[in-house]
Amino acid sequence: MEEQQQANRIQTSILNDIERKALVWMAERMPAWVTSDHLTFVGFIGACVVATGYALSNLNLNWLWLSCLGFVINWFGDSLDGSIARVRGTQRKTYGFFIDHNVDVINETIMFVGVGTSPLVNMTFMMGVLVAYLMLSVYVYIDCHLKGEMRLTYGGLGPTEFRILAILVNLMFIYIPALSTWKTHIVLFHNEFDFGVLDAIAILVAIILFCFYLIGFFKDIKYFSRIDPPKKQD
Repeated sequence: MEEQQQANRIQTSILNDIERKALVWMAERMPAWVTSDHLTFVGFIGACVVATGYALSNLNLNWLWLSCLGFVINWFGDSLDGSIARVRGTQRKTYGFFIDHNVDVINETIMFVGVGTSPLVNMTFMMGVLVAYLMLSVYVYIDCHLKGEMRLTYGGLGPTEFRILAILVNLMFIYIPALSTWKTHIVLFHNEFDFGVLDAIAILVAIILFCFYLIGFFKDIKYFSRIDPPKKQD
């Protein structure tokens, strides 16, 4: 990703060091005609491939292989667009920030909706994950503006780690049929659901993201109250 110049990138994910070296290596060898905008578009295509694979998994779970490929394509474009600009010294801090993070929101929405169209999880639960993700994103962007910090990882996990976990989950559902066939009928808020393994995972992910949001929110309340205390009335 490409952030505004004044923002301090906080990236402490498990694979951060290895990934950064790999991205610099690829950026240095990328053809001159390839630009950051091209790679951002590649990331968008990857998100569409992810969603298409999940939708087609209604026909056959082997279509989840297409989603796995989409995650790789999305990683390549989304992770390399900012790296190639930094390696070449061609950053456009305002334009890059605007394009990159708007496209990120579009990509994530496409992918989450795509997962919801699959037979593996109820769309309602995936929308809960999307809401929690967007809440955390808004919090990150507010902090970027007010504190000059862009936090890209939580709990040692960043976008790359989540993509890898999604690929592993896909492979598990392809090769362990019981994961996709097991369902239990539940009634939640007067709505009936066939509740499966991925539904439980979706709820867990939504709760984790929401907890990250709340922890950061209450932590920063103290920080901003300290640097911007109440004004005394005259």
